[in-house]
Amino acid sequence: FIGGERCPIVDTWWQTETGGMMIAPLPGLTETKPGSATRPLPGISAEIRRDDGSNIPVGGGLLALTKPWPGMLRGIYGDMDRYVQTYWSRWTPEIYFTGDGAKRDADGFFWVLGRVDDVLNVAGHRIGTMEVESALVDHPQVAEAAVVGRVHEIKGHALCAFVTVKEGTPTNDVLIAELKDHVAKKIGAIARPDDIIFAADLPKTRSGKIMRRLLRDIAEGKALGDTTTLADPAVVARLKEQYQGTE
Repeated sequence: FIGGERCPIVDTWWQTETGGMMIAPLPGLTETKPGSATRPLPGISAEIRRDDGSNIPVGGGLLALTKPWPGMLRGIYGDMDRYVQTYWSRWTPEIYFTGDGAKRDADGFFWVLGRVDDVLNVAGHRIGTMEVESALVDHPQVAEAAVVGRVHEIKGHALCAFVTVKEGTPTNDVLIAELKDHVAKKIGAIARPDDIIFAADLPKTRSGKIMRRLLRDIAEGKALGDTTTLADPAVVARLKEQYQGTE
């Protein structure tokens, strides 16, 4: 076990722009919930907001910071207008728009769902791709997963999961059904993936970041965007060919 069973593993939320952690458990004081960044640190004021700016005490929406904090970004060098438009113009000039989707439970704990672009509207329900990915990798045969949305004429978005299984695991229709059921049991039937594509590799940058933009292009049958930053550009071509073969 990590840390010889002596070291707790915690979730935190922060951004480069915030200058440090904003939502995180206090060591020895905050009782954690796996998957939750818990509560804002002292001096930090965070809320969940709707598109119209109204507050959501319990439930999912957009993560906002409602008061100044010591490490806040003061601007973008040479482009102050972009800084204001990106972070301070979503609602009122006093509220910082993080660009992340999140939810808050009845205990006041925050659960970050991912970037707004990665929070999908599936039949009227807001589902974070991170939630579905976490449910998939919770399965004992899954090594890695990346979930994206593709446009669906009825539901708004359909969930498409690219899954890398552990060595020696057979990939077949039985496992696909098992993984879909696993997600439904962990999150709910609305989060059951529409498509599961087994992938030996996922497209990653040289620093190891999964390029979900390219996976969305594959899922929607679009022309692939720039692949020059990938560690192995051939991965995308193989996945595109494989996905087209499943349709």
